[in-house]
Amino acid sequence: MDFDVHESERPWAETVLLSAGLGGAAGYWAPQLAALRQRYRVITYDQAGTGRARATELAAGYGIADMADEVIEILDATDTESCHFVGHALGGLVGIDLACRVPDRLHSLSVVNGWAVADAHTRRCFEVRLALLQHVGPEAYVRAQPIFLYPASWLSANEARMAQEDAHALSGFQGANNLMRRIEALLAFDATDRLGEIRLPMLLVASRDDVLVPYTRSEHIARSLRSVEVQVLPWGGHAVNVTDAQRFNGLLLDFLADHAGGGTIVPFGRAVQ
Repeated sequence: MDFDVHESERPWAETVLLSAGLGGAAGYWAPQLAALRQRYRVITYDQAGTGRARATELAAGYGIADMADEVIEILDATDTESCHFVGHALGGLVGIDLACRVPDRLHSLSVVNGWAVADAHTRRCFEVRLALLQHVGPEAYVRAQPIFLYPASWLSANEARMAQEDAHALSGFQGANNLMRRIEALLAFDATDRLGEIRLPMLLVASRDDVLVPYTRSEHIARSLRSVEVQVLPWGGHAVNVTDAQRFNGLLLDFLADHAGGGTIVPFGRAVQ
């Protein structure tokens, strides 16, 4: 397990665990760390088969439940009885699985541009990405990745940064086998029939301009829950916590403050226009 514990500026702070999407690396959450550490102890980690753990070869049948079990191991290893779990896309699926199976380990669950089951559009996107990987190669896959993550205007204004990210992603590429196993896992995930089991305070953040995961997938999750806070942002793309970090951080901190140690639940319907 490759994880980092970022101690809070406050003593006896509650813990927030951050789980990245398909890239799987702890570094994805860099735009959130400083803001969160002012109030919370923060755990970030590289998911098995990615980042510092990319030497791990994922086996056939590796699934979201296996990823959730890895989180439980991290909580145990860090003496963390329970945490506020924040997951982006695939990381959100991990959080949903944990909320259904071990709800006592979570104070709250926040899911960013996630889903309970992938829809046809998202499947089409992953089919295209897999075709690039298998028939053209990792460089083409990495080169195309920002198209699915960021708004076009943001990409245009950050070309130098994208060149650096491309080089970093290629040098730390998780490997075709691991990437395919992880994509298979997220496409196989279906928690539709389990959503009603979730009783935790839950925040859903979605972007209207996400080209990979329609914001309607968050609304689909919300309809199956008794109460949840939904924030639909007008801009930011799939990686909205990166492109609009200040706004995202504010929403997340407000939610976490409202649900310290559990707390009350905000009725479904509140949204940002």
